[in-house]
Amino acid sequence: MSATTDSTRTTDVTRHLQETLHWHFSPETGSPFWLRRRDSLGFDPLTDIESLADLRRFPDVSDELRTVPADLLVPAGAAGNPFEVYESGGTLGAPKRVVEHSSRMEGVDWVETMLPAFGGSGHWLHVGPTGPHIVGRSVRRLAQLRRSMFFTVDFDPRWVKLLIRTDRRQLADEYVQHVLDQVELIAQSQDIRVLFITPPVLEALCGREKLYARLADRVTGIIWSGTSISGTALRLLQTEFFPQAEVRGIYGNSLMGIAPQRAPEPGDTHACVFRTFQPRSIVHVVDPESGERVAPGERGRVLVHLLTKDLFLPNVMERDTAVRIAAEGADPDAGDDLADVQPFRQVAGAQVIEGVY
Repeated sequence: MSATTDSTRTTDVTRHLQETLHWHFSPETGSPFWLRRRDSLGFDPLTDIESLADLRRFPDVSDELRTVPADLLVPAGAAGNPFEVYESGGTLGAPKRVVEHSSRMEGVDWVETMLPAFGGSGHWLHVGPTGPHIVGRSVRRLAQLRRSMFFTVDFDPRWVKLLIRTDRRQLADEYVQHVLDQVELIAQSQDIRVLFITPPVLEALCGREKLYARLADRVTGIIWSGTSISGTALRLLQTEFFPQAEVRGIYGNSLMGIAPQRAPEPGDTHACVFRTFQPRSIVHVVDPESGERVAPGERGRVLVHLLTKDLFLPNVMERDTAVRIAAEGADPDAGDDLADVQPFRQVAGAQVIEGVY
């Protein structure tokens, strides 16, 4: 599979779905994880699943990714290829693990086509988690595609969430300042032009007068990701704090993949609309009670179908809600675009804490 452009929207989604199912459920190419449960599904994935809607027949197995041996996820057809293991943020408990050979990098290459000439040329600074999270490698790849030097300031989002969950907010704030101390050391001597950063850390950065002044005069591109941001805060970021910079958002996670902010389209009422890498990552916005797809313009829960040769994850109910945006000219049965992504406040009795990522 190779990187693609926006024409992916009109790809034969059904054909891709069938190819993915045959890959993961054929004994010659499938993974032990899926082959071992095929007989207990109550249907035959190779004959009974004909459309994306039929994927709702699969159970949401994402919780099993917290404990399943990672080698059981690797398809036999890809044996011998180097696979890496990445983890989710662990917001709702033990982190979930996914395996990846090439599909996520293909997604990043596609993101490059969605961000033409973003930020111009210059050094990139990633202020966010690296391993075991996939985001650090993804941002590095974006910088490499621009032939840009790549700087990093790592942080541990799980530690911050623990501090917040245990009512140690002051320590969490101190940790953010520790992160910004490292940003300042880099900014003092390096010509940083593009920032990849989370909204809470960027907000704290703007509160540091000298650091903000230095970067505001130089930065030509900002990619924000990791936590939600209000429309008001986004407008202030673009018009008041960094008016010289191109500001774009990226939504995504270890299970869903990457969904960059797409270019504005006629009729848009939201400043930031995200698009997934279809047909490899299909998102539907559904009613959290009935599971039915909500109407365009309405808010619902984010439901993900990941359809790649590396990994097949159908029917995953995410911890986020979003406004469904109907994609112009796209197959109505394909995926939705997303706007105003917010955490689903209560998931399985656990409070969702965004923290700094």
